[in-house]
Amino acid sequence: MNYTYIVECADHTLYTGWTNHLEERIAAHNCGRGAKYTRTRRPVTLVYFESFDTKEDAMRREYMIKKMPRSKKLQLIASSKNQRPV
Repeated sequence: MNYTYIVECADHTLYTGWTNHLEERIAAHNCGRGAKYTRTRRPVTLVYFESFDTKEDAMRREYMIKKMPRSKKLQLIASSKNQRPV
């Protein structure tokens, strides 16, 4: 399974990424081995994710979300508060 995800950083900024191992990726972000952006903004909290069958679909969705303004990302997060990581 492939995932597109959004984490909230300690400074309340949002970071969007994709992975095929969601729990491991969040742990990597929190250990400083994730993205350069999140390295200095730890800890991060998973606030949103979507699952996809293919890596390409997850990457496409990541790109779409990254182009959204912050307000739209917050709406997306608020509309899915019942989702939990697998």
